[in-house]
Amino acid sequence: MYDLVIGDRAYSSWSLRGWLLFDAFGIPVKTIRAQLYTDELATILRDFPPARTAPTMRTPDGTVVPETIAIAEELASRHPEAGIWPADAALRATARVLAAEMHAGFGALRSHCPMNLRVSYTDCTPTPAVLADLARLETLWAWALEKFGGPWLCGGYSAADAFFAPVAGRIAGYNLPVNPLAADYVARQLAHPSFRRWRAMGMVDGPDQDFYRRDWPTRAWPGPVPLPARSVEGTAAENSACPYSGNPVTHVLELENRRFGFCNAFCRDKTAADPEAWPNFMGLYQS
Repeated sequence: MYDLVIGDRAYSSWSLRGWLLFDAFGIPVKTIRAQLYTDELATILRDFPPARTAPTMRTPDGTVVPETIAIAEELASRHPEAGIWPADAALRATARVLAAEMHAGFGALRSHCPMNLRVSYTDCTPTPAVLADLARLETLWAWALEKFGGPWLCGGYSAADAFFAPVAGRIAGYNLPVNPLAADYVARQLAHPSFRRWRAMGMVDGPDQDFYRRDWPTRAWPGPVPLPARSVEGTAAENSACPYSGNPVTHVLELENRRFGFCNAFCRDKTAADPEAWPNFMGLYQS
């Protein structure tokens, strides 16, 4: 089993990239979460030398791999069947170009609009440098989408799309102006099952971080609208075992006057945040 050290899911854009390289490609991983702006990350990473940032991967044989570019390449080497990079040489080269530029660039956008998946603002008054970054995104996305025909940057979903997922979250979270082609691509990112799962966990993954708070008007999140589930008291539920772990029910949510149980508060709350993001739960709900 792989280990992956991550930061707060709502805020850690680099962690989102790293985790998508597992979840979106069907590679099992155990996550170890550290709350940002505390000493938790530094403490955890003492067991992952020489890493000092999230995400950091440890392979089943004990090799420590920090940095998302390195994680993508190592996972692709170990799991060629997963399709992390496209099989076609031209598609693969383009995907690597896109991921590399995202990994190293877009500093103005990152600085002005730090990822915050818990909120969407109506306006963030983007600076000229931010608008220039958005124009470059439009150029890159149009180049790939029009060259290869979509729906993802290099045909099928690849590491390039995982690398741009946090940017899609920023465009959605700060209502940034992009052209229709880019807006459609952002909408696909927000609807991707793995992105929805990450955001659902991020909505209930620890306290709000003051660093990301902005005094701007807000709007509804522009991604798929979740089913109206809510956490409730008690343990009475239609199911006796958690749909994820199989352990006994201790926490319950309510959806359309039906009660479903889970083995802990996090299982319940991540499901309540976006029930349709979780196939195991939806199998129970639709049974």
